[in-house]
Amino acid sequence: MSSPSGSFDHVDRALLEVLQRDGRATVGQLAERVSLSPSPCWRRVRQLEESGVISGYHAHLDRRRIGYGVLGFVQLNLHDHTSSICAAFEREVLALPQVLACHNLSGRHDYQLEVVAPDLEYFAEFVRSRIRSLPGVREISTSFSLKEIKRTIALPLDH
Repeated sequence: MSSPSGSFDHVDRALLEVLQRDGRATVGQLAERVSLSPSPCWRRVRQLEESGVISGYHAHLDRRRIGYGVLGFVQLNLHDHTSSICAAFEREVLALPQVLACHNLSGRHDYQLEVVAPDLEYFAEFVRSRIRSLPGVREISTSFSLKEIKRTIALPLDH
């Protein structure tokens, strides 16, 4: 089983690899793919879940097929970096379902948001009305994905 430092034995790695590719695999299928019997396989998966290594199971949706043709990146700076302003900003960003990811950055910008929208008009209005009104926002710049080359949530496990 894995240690708290994040090092995993070969069975844990194999289980995690399979689950990242196929989160719907049954315990029987997992056990077969990693050469374990079902009971120990189930126990290992439960341990990985309980330790927080596995934080959930998800369906990957194609954003374009459900009407989100625009993927934009919003880089922004805050006018003040107090803990209360940053906490208020982050709390409000968490409540915006159009924001797929938010990162606090080092470098030129304080935050970067990954935002989906049905079209450019909606995106522009969302930035003007919602993003600009977030607590502490001073400066905003945007860019758009012209072509998505790679998207994955699977982590490399071979380090």
